[in-house]
Amino acid sequence: MCNHALCALYPILNWLCSPPKASFKRKEECLQRLQNRIEVPYDSQNREHQEALKALWHASFPGTELLGLVSDQWKEMGWQGKDPSTDFRGGGFISLENLLYFAKNYPKSFEELLCKQNGDRALWEYPFAVAGVNITFMLIQMLDLQAAKPRSLIGAVFLNLLIENDRAFDILYCITFKLMDRKWLEMHATYMDFNTVIKSTRRQLERELLLEDIQQIEDMPSYGFLAR
Repeated sequence: MCNHALCALYPILNWLCSPPKASFKRKEECLQRLQNRIEVPYDSQNREHQEALKALWHASFPGTELLGLVSDQWKEMGWQGKDPSTDFRGGGFISLENLLYFAKNYPKSFEELLCKQNGDRALWEYPFAVAGVNITFMLIQMLDLQAAKPRSLIGAVFLNLLIENDRAFDILYCITFKLMDRKWLEMHATYMDFNTVIKSTRRQLERELLLEDIQQIEDMPSYGFLAR
């Protein structure tokens, strides 16, 4: 077997053969908690969801009054129309939670991406908020998080990171958004290239997650791109 194949197999062999850091029951519980979040659709009539959406606005545009949960103002954040609830269908409530976590925990990076502050930007840029929902959806698919247990090497590796930090998915989301924007600039991409950029971002995430020395989500090389 070639060295590259051995390196790729190392994390899953380590997970399967080494004494686990936590019982299988704990792993199942961690995965179930995340799956419970994933299964919650965005409900525009739910007070908690409404408050989270308002919190996202205030974190994004502090000092600017929000005129309503349905308003043309939302287009400034990169929603497709005046009602953000129509864009959450692909990602559910967790996609709003991810955006809000990003805004609160890495405000500098969040603002840079929201306002497209860095680099030579395209005339037809990706819409920030909708891109965020797409990133949530992509990560759920990449990690196969709707399966009862990991069915892939990547899924097994991520579960080990999740039991170390129950916010690993939210942090990975922030890493992914920042990495995607860097790829966007490197590729001189425009709106029509978004899917190509997402695929390139996914490939790099998979490579980083399979590195031998990744013991926690913050060990990923691309985590260093984030700024608070």
